[in-house]
Amino acid sequence: MSSSHPAEPRSRARLRRPRAWPLQTRLLLVLAGLLTFVCVGIGAGTLLAMNHFLTEQLERQVFDAGTRSVAFYNFGPPPFVRFEGPGPMFLDGPGQSVGTVGALVSDSSTSEAAVISADGDRRELSPRAFEQLSGIGKQTLVHIDLDGLGAYKLVSVTADDGRTVVAGLPMAGVTNTLLSTLGFFSAVAATALILATAAGIVITRRQFGPLARVAAAAHRVAQLELDHGEIDLPTPLVPVDPDSARTEVGQLGSAFNQMLDRIADALAVRHASETRVRQFVADASHELRTPLASIRGYTELARRRLTDAPEDLAHAIERVDAESKRMSQLVEDMLFLARMDAGRSIDCEPVDLSQLCVDAVSDAHVAGPEHRWSVNVPDEPVLVAGDRLRLHQMLANLLMNARVHTPAGTRVNTTLCRNGNNQVVLTVTDNGPGIPKHQLPEIFERFARGDSSRSRRAGSTGLGLAIVRALVKAHAGTIEVRSAPGETAFAITLPAIVAH
Repeated sequence: MSSSHPAEPRSRARLRRPRAWPLQTRLLLVLAGLLTFVCVGIGAGTLLAMNHFLTEQLERQVFDAGTRSVAFYNFGPPPFVRFEGPGPMFLDGPGQSVGTVGALVSDSSTSEAAVISADGDRRELSPRAFEQLSGIGKQTLVHIDLDGLGAYKLVSVTADDGRTVVAGLPMAGVTNTLLSTLGFFSAVAATALILATAAGIVITRRQFGPLARVAAAAHRVAQLELDHGEIDLPTPLVPVDPDSARTEVGQLGSAFNQMLDRIADALAVRHASETRVRQFVADASHELRTPLASIRGYTELARRRLTDAPEDLAHAIERVDAESKRMSQLVEDMLFLARMDAGRSIDCEPVDLSQLCVDAVSDAHVAGPEHRWSVNVPDEPVLVAGDRLRLHQMLANLLMNARVHTPAGTRVNTTLCRNGNNQVVLTVTDNGPGIPKHQLPEIFERFARGDSSRSRRAGSTGLGLAIVRALVKAHAGTIEVRSAPGETAFAITLPAIVAH
């Protein structure tokens, strides 16, 4: 027996592929992805524009600070109050904001440098910052990461005495503004994405509701047994709203209902045709029983009277008798199948399959002594509920099938066991040539025979396995066949009677 476990990882791998996801999920993911892309694009564009605007604004402020600082320096002694502390005196001038850096550079060396702290005092810079400011030279506007202070925009302006006045403002304000905007925009975008996704789920579920109903209806139809019997398909199976009848989903529902109508009509016609054929077979089989019985009677009478008849006439009478018996068996088999098709119930009583197997194999040994017969059954009785006569017929047909379709000397083994699920498994195995692979799907069909000429010589009607399947089904069981050169096995599973 093959296991389905190796196929499970492959199934899970297929489910991980986007193409295997439900359409509703894929649409939601696509919409969420597009919305995320739009939000990221808008946010990135907004931040770039804001960064450009704020940077330009800061640069103008830096130029103003440089112009103001060099003006204070060129003016000479300050007319404003001079506070104690390091750094050039122009840092105390009006308009100088907190964080402003000021320095005097001459001959590539910084003589004075300080920064206005948050409390308004001047704080001296580190030696490393002095070196960085000394390297500015005659550059107009530079961006430097000053030691201990962070990123700064600096401007250098030449004073009247030839010295260079350096002034600058921090980039922290621009950076903090951008970070605040990014955080605010991210929160708004995340909220919008969550709300849009929730709304998308509600909308898509509502819009995909008719498709889900069509799929559910298709599953219900797929679970019906459409291969036999009268089929009653409820139509319309999918309700279609008149307001949405012209939409794609409405057209799909209408087409599905129309298809079911056509299928229901076709199945009704098929069932009516099958009913007529079965009725004809049953009537014909019933009517043929009387003339066939008469033919067999007259044939037997002729055989007794024509003891001195010519050899060819005696042979003809023998052939008429043999063919009439075969035809009588065929009529009985056809009548039996017709009754089973009509739902004829069977007797239900406890039957010991162990004794039944022993009896059936003994009968087969008498009918085919050229084969090697064996039987393996448990010591204790194995009971099932059913019709003893029909169960014997079922096993006898399997044994006859093995005898007819295998050469002399073939070993045929009958085994009976329990499978642990309150079931009984009856298996008939032979080591004959096997059943051709292309015939296996039709092995239980009526009049299906592998070797037509040999089957006729052996008295086969081509209905034996069809009767076996009908009897197994009537006893709520299943039958399986597996065949290969050197081994063919028919396994019948029947519900067992559980002893309390």
